[in-house]
Amino acid sequence: MRTALLTAAALLSFGGAAQAQTTVIERDRPAVVVDRPASESKSVTVHDHGDGCVTKTVRKENDMGDSKTVKKESCD
Repeated sequence: MRTALLTAAALLSFGGAAQAQTTVIERDRPAVVVDRPASESKSVTVHDHGDGCVTKTVRKENDMGDSKTVKKESCD
């Protein structure tokens, strides 16, 4: 009798463990706001070399006088 009860309990526990449960966790992400200074100037120069190569130069300068120039060349 005791063996039958243990067997029944084991079968019930395996049956309960076989059922899958799904948990969904939802998170609210805050909005990302990027503030750019209004006093920043930007100039873009594109130069086509005629042989399939194009050079693009971007120059940025802020109100403090700090500047950054990036030059990119691509050829087809």
